Parts: sequence; C-alpha cells; structure tokens
Amino acid sequence: MAYRGSAALLNGPHGRIGVLITNLGTPDAPTTPALRRYLREFLSDPRVVEAPRWLWWLVLNLVILNIRPPRSAKAYASIWTQRGSPLLFHTEDQCAALRTLMQQRYGENVVVEFAMRYGKPSIADQLEALQQAGVTRLIVLPLYPQYSGSTNGSMLDAINADLRQRRWVPSLHFISDYHDFGPYIDAMAERIRAHWAAHGRADRLLFSYHGIPKRYVTQGDPYARQCFATSRQLAAALGLSDSEYLTTFQSRFGREEWLKPYTDHTLKALPAEGVRSVQVFCPGFSADCLETIEEIGEENRDYFLQNGGERYQYIEALNAMPAHIEALAKLIEPVLEGWRADT
Repeated sequence: MAYRGSAALLNGPHGRIGVLITNLGTPDAPTTPALRRYLREFLSDPRVVEAPRWLWWLVLNLVILNIRPPRSAKAYASIWTQRGSPLLFHTEDQCAALRTLMQQRYGENVVVEFAMRYGKPSIADQLEALQQAGVTRLIVLPLYPQYSGSTNGSMLDAINADLRQRRWVPSLHFISDYHDFGPYIDAMAERIRAHWAAHGRADRLLFSYHGIPKRYVTQGDPYARQCFATSRQLAAALGLSDSEYLTTFQSRFGREEWLKPYTDHTLKALPAEGVRSVQVFCPGFSADCLETIEEIGEENRDYFLQNGGERYQYIEALNAMPAHIEALAKLIEPVLEGWRADT
C-alpha cells in the first residue's frame, strides 16, 4: 500500500484519528486483594458468564471470590516480572511499536493508545484521553483475532456504555475480528518457522485456543468456526498435513461442557498414541499472559511429560514482533485511507 501524504490525510476540519488497541486485562499485582478486585470485575460481566444475575451474584460473591483469588494470585506470582504482568507489558510494547509505525506513515495526528477490558488502563480513562487529544474519528481494534461475544462483543459493550455517558461521540470503526487475515496468518507462520529453525520440529503441533462453553456456539457464537478456520489457514501456510496438527481448547471453568477437544485431555492422551514430542502454539492470544505462560507453558507440559511424553515446547505468542505490528497496521490502514478520501 502506498502511504500518501499524512498532512492531506489528517490536517483539516475532521480532527485527529485515534487508534485504540484493547485486550482482556490483568490484575494490578499478584496478590489476593488485587485478584479479588480483578476477578470481581471480570466475572461480573454478563457476556463472560451467562447465568441469572441473582444466582450468579451469590455464587460469585459467596463462593468464587473467597476461593479463587489466593490460587490465582499464586499463579500470577509465578509469571510476574520486574515490568509487572506479561500481558500488560507486551501490550504496552505493541502499542508503542504500532504508534511509531503509524506516526512514521501518517504523522503526529494519529493517536495510538491501548486499554484493557478489565483492570487498568481502563477503557473509560483511555477514551477520555483520546477525547482530550482532539480525536474525532476512532478505530477500535480488540486483539482477539477470533470473534466471541464474551470477548469482542463485551469490548464493544464497554465502548458503547462509556460513549453513552459522553456528549463527545467520535466516528467509530470497530474491527470485530481478523481470524483469516492474511498478514496475521503470515506472522504466525513466521513465528513458528523461526522456532523450528532454532529447535527443530516435533511429532505434532497443537493449536490451542481459549475455550468457551459449547452452549454459546449452539446459540450462534461464531468463535469455534473461526478458530478452526484459523488453524486450517495456518496449517496450509506451514505446509502441514491434517495428521501433523491438532486444534484444541484450553481454560475451562465450571461444570458445563466447553468446546472440544480439550487441550489438557489431548496432551494426556497423545503419548499413548505414540506421540513423543509436541509443540504448542496459541493462535488466539496476541500476547503472552497467564494462560500461555503458566497454563500452557507449565501445567500442560507436565500433563504431557507425566503421561509418557518426552519433549514438550511452547512457542511464544506474537507479542511485539515486527511482522505482528505490520499485520495490525494493515488492519487499520484501509480505514485510515477511507477517512483520507473523505477529507
């Protein structure tokens, strides 16, 4: 794509363009009080847990928030760094890299920020900052490649809820998913090939996605279909046959049936099928976080090795690798060019 005259794109009566990348969020610290605050906000979202509100309020406040925060705090403590939560600093790095790239191509009137659906920096605070910066047109890019109502849908709910309270409402473009976007597929393939070049290949490659209740899919959520589509396209980009990779789903919660096959069950069963080495990549996670570092990198590794597996490797998320930032830029640029045509 040609990058045509930043001044012509943005200077003039339409004001500045904002780009807000968003992700799930993270607690402020790996402590029980911080996890209790974070989990209360997260699990109170009716998009995340679809249950009668009065019943879920009782379960959440009388049971879950008394049991889960200490365990979650221990898990977060095991991955915490000097920069804090991995999800937070990886998203900071993604935002900084995308801001630099956008300003190189379009000038200082493109304002790039990031927000978290739960925790800080909050959507409300970042929308306020964008308003104060003179933004009149806003692109929102949730870093969830596959759409689900519990993630992307919830993000749009939060954006709309905040804007309903403002007299300022920008022109809004919401990117709902990019599960089959070519540059995103290419960036993942580049990451995996680089891992293979450094460490060799394994008997099987697992694409593990965050799970959702199966009921959500039967009620119309496109998430499962998009996950399998991503896997097929990524496998094709890598030249894999159907027998060389698997799509699985992790991070179940509660007793109802979630999307299958389950990642942990699969890893426990593979050694008995003659699979001695596996590599796991998570195409639904744009940045490494608790679910990739601790759950996939450690907990699920143990399941595989304890059941007879010999070699297990987690392939890190795209994070702020240049090909990933370029893919995000290519998602945004058609909107910028369209707004340029209106100036």
